[in-house]
Amino acid sequence: MTTPPTVTLLGAGPGDLDLLTLKAVKALAKAEILLLDDLANPDIIELAPNARVIKVGKRGGCKSTPQDFIQRLMRRYALQGKHVVRVKGGEVLLFGRAGEEIRFLQVAGIAVEIINGISSGLAAAASLGISLTHRDHCQGVTFVTAHDRDDGEPDWATLAATGTTLVIYMGMSRIDSLCAGLQRHLPASTPAAVVQWASTTREKRLVSRIDSLASDARNAGMGSPAIILIGNAIGEADRQRSTQEAEAWAA
Repeated sequence: MTTPPTVTLLGAGPGDLDLLTLKAVKALAKAEILLLDDLANPDIIELAPNARVIKVGKRGGCKSTPQDFIQRLMRRYALQGKHVVRVKGGEVLLFGRAGEEIRFLQVAGIAVEIINGISSGLAAAASLGISLTHRDHCQGVTFVTAHDRDDGEPDWATLAATGTTLVIYMGMSRIDSLCAGLQRHLPASTPAAVVQWASTTREKRLVSRIDSLASDARNAGMGSPAIILIGNAIGEADRQRSTQEAEAWAA
């Protein structure tokens, strides 16, 4: 029985290679063609010693590889019988255009294997040492991009009304309007944070509130790629910091 052509969509996580799954490491070791996302840790190629590496970067505000071109590359090499691994930063199924790629490949008769990775939103929460679903503060978490396909903004009123922790991707270029939109529906004192380059040696963290988050982030020199977190659960980061400072002072 002939094995059908297959493409592996692999989540490379937020940057720390120690966070890769064992399944991801095994797939990389077998890769013959590696299509590498711009936000993945470039050192990941060391785990794919037999692969031809093709960089297919896609970043907001930067020169990007067209999505259609990436899809045609995957199809071409898969139909040649190559073991194709498409490496995406973070988690494959969160804001990585996986839906478009899965549909395109399936129409071409190509099987798709998905290997999940840790999302940068979860890595940001881990860096802050907080639970996104702390039951004292919320009943859930909402992952959202700061702009829709037509470059419009989300319905901040509806999102604010959910009472969930908001984990916002790709929002640094419009952090001012984002915070202004949320302030119309949430108290100005609502805890907020930015975590840039979560889990990596370049990581920067900032804990604030929505009425000052934009200016605080600007003064701290923070930019993309970063995760913005909004909600009362984020206030736990401030409480932990205050406790640690008090303990250090007492010692």
